[in-house]
Amino acid sequence: MLIYPQFNPVALQLGPLSVHWYGLTYLAAFGLFMLLGIQRLKHQPYASLQGPQAWSRRDVEDILFYGVLGVVLGGRLGYCFFYKPLHYLSHPLEIVQIWTGGMSFHGGLLGVIVALVWFARAHHRPWLQVTDFVAPCVPTGLAAGRVGNFINGELWGRFSPPDLPWGMVFPQSGSMLPRHPSQVYQMLLEGLLLFVLLWLYARKPRRLGEVSAAFLLGYGVLRFTAEYFREPDAFLGLLSMGMSMGQWLCVPMVLGGVLMWRWAQGQPLPGARAH
Repeated sequence: MLIYPQFNPVALQLGPLSVHWYGLTYLAAFGLFMLLGIQRLKHQPYASLQGPQAWSRRDVEDILFYGVLGVVLGGRLGYCFFYKPLHYLSHPLEIVQIWTGGMSFHGGLLGVIVALVWFARAHHRPWLQVTDFVAPCVPTGLAAGRVGNFINGELWGRFSPPDLPWGMVFPQSGSMLPRHPSQVYQMLLEGLLLFVLLWLYARKPRRLGEVSAAFLLGYGVLRFTAEYFREPDAFLGLLSMGMSMGQWLCVPMVLGGVLMWRWAQGQPLPGARAH
């Protein structure tokens, strides 16, 4: 049985300015996206596009800018209205208090979708071409975020068997019984594993929408699975059918991924000749 090491959430103190580890994990996520986006330019069909439709490093930088806005705004609004709608409707000024904590991946995803629609229209590109470009570059950022959750000692797991070698006690949970380190599970599953699978899959030419569909399906299934080991939010508990809010939010992701996949099968492969 392991004991949570109680990390100091402040990485660096410069006078009145506190630099938190969680903020640094966001910076790491954005930096990883930039590095992977530059490598993604070498994949098809992006490497072979010419003229006005050609992709460049500037496109990656612009997508990052749009994406940061989508993650922050969507993640905050998603948390407020998916998890505590009555509270934030009664206290609307607290919505902008991001420093108090509270972000939602599913809200961030919706925010990024809106941001990528904006980018696609501004740059006159097919929206699914943009989402296919972005999808394999996202999971490493998710992994970085879960590292931040672990450092903060938040979003701990459900109780684990007493003999589980990596079961961990989180004293801040109010119990000295071992729990699943679900932040680590999520980092490994929806972060690193999803990245490897998507990156390898996206390196070969794929039909329009296939990579985006694979992301929705992959993340939805892996997050749904990880939620069985994660302690539900105390103010929500388990919802209908014994599922958590995170699991219910994954259901439309998986359904959307299936529908997008079926639609993509009717699209031509890049470089294929029409008959």
